[in-house]
Amino acid sequence: MSPVRLNPRKLLLSKWTAVAPQYKEKHFIVTRLVEPADPAAPLEEIELEAVHSRRSRIMPWRELCDETRWRQGWL
Repeated sequence: MSPVRLNPRKLLLSKWTAVAPQYKEKHFIVTRLVEPADPAAPLEEIELEAVHSRRSRIMPWRELCDETRWRQGWL
């Protein structure tokens, strides 16, 4: 299977499913793109919010490419 290829600028409001849910948090949505301090620098982080608990966290967007942890869409 080919690796997941993502355009970080198109991640806003995208939906994700955790492969191994924790704390009943299975479905997530990207609620914000964390802009770098330097406008010329590439986007590195996103804010991901759990649909069930509304808890959010900042994380590197590249973690979403790990198919052992994340699936695109709500499955």
